[in-house]
Amino acid sequence: MSEKAIASYTEAAKFAYGNSSSLHDIGGKAYELLTASRKAFAALLGGDPNGVYFTSGGSEGNILAIQSLLNSTPNKKHIIASSLEHASIDHYLSLLRAKGYDITFLKHDQNGNILMEHLEEEIREDTALVTIQHGNSEIGTIQNIKEIGLFLKKRKIYFHTDCVQTFGKLLIPVDEMNADAYTFSSHKIYGPKGVGAVYIHPAASWSPVIPGTTHEDGFRPGTVNVPGIFSFVTAANEFYNQREKHFNHFIKLKQHLISQLKTQLPTITIVNETKKEVLPNIVGVVTNSLEGQFVMLELNRKGFAVSTGSACQAGNSHPSKTLLSIGFDKDSAHQFIRISFGITNTISEVDELINAILSIVR
Repeated sequence: MSEKAIASYTEAAKFAYGNSSSLHDIGGKAYELLTASRKAFAALLGGDPNGVYFTSGGSEGNILAIQSLLNSTPNKKHIIASSLEHASIDHYLSLLRAKGYDITFLKHDQNGNILMEHLEEEIREDTALVTIQHGNSEIGTIQNIKEIGLFLKKRKIYFHTDCVQTFGKLLIPVDEMNADAYTFSSHKIYGPKGVGAVYIHPAASWSPVIPGTTHEDGFRPGTVNVPGIFSFVTAANEFYNQREKHFNHFIKLKQHLISQLKTQLPTITIVNETKKEVLPNIVGVVTNSLEGQFVMLELNRKGFAVSTGSACQAGNSHPSKTLLSIGFDKDSAHQFIRISFGITNTISEVDELINAILSIVR
């Protein structure tokens, strides 16, 4: 967490600890801070404060956004999604399928972009909703949400996009991007974990997931985490004010890492190496020699935290579904690691990482 986010949380926890729904003065202080936070967050998005609903994070936000929109179209039972969605959406779509929904997953090109012609082909009269993430956490692919949203708006089909990875790295002007619902998370921009937000365009119709819920205008139950929300919005403002600086810093680290790895390990594959429309802080690497999980564990022993983009349960390591979706075979997908940068990382730390990878592979 950023120091400002920690300080703002501490301050709010001391002086705005009341239930923001209570009518007494202590609750009133919390309500005033919550209202100010909502307005400030909406301003970052260029949106309406009435469209902001605070949540416990990206996963809950994804589920609530999708189900709230589906509740307003009960007679339509078809959903379209990309094959690169976050696990929270994948798992929820599996649940919806068990409840009678028909789910279509879109095809992608070799860079991970959805094929618009495939989206057009799959639209049906009973299509209720399309969900496509803005930026992929494993290979950094950025989807053209504005173009997709315009296409769906003309057909009056609800559109949700998961912006957890892109929030703060890219501008997200909600009134220009043509989606109906957007999901955000606090800890991706140095705020506290367990806090997030959903923006639903005020013109979109939705119904509560749990009838009778009163908090957040019925969007989610439970006493609102006002200190966490204030800290989240503080971090978001701080990050946005330095967005261009952070973006350029990430690019510098990324270019250095890629050039050095390609020079010293020419057999490796950098996913989306030459593609411009990708997240600046993410580098996907296929070692073409070692299991990604082995490399991840060895790097961990050397003090580096990277991921494999895979799920490991009961000793069974599964290949990255993202890599499989863009044409890599299972062996290559098993040899994948995802490296990501933070704002405090340095070129010297990247050099240390490169040397660690070299020692493991050699």
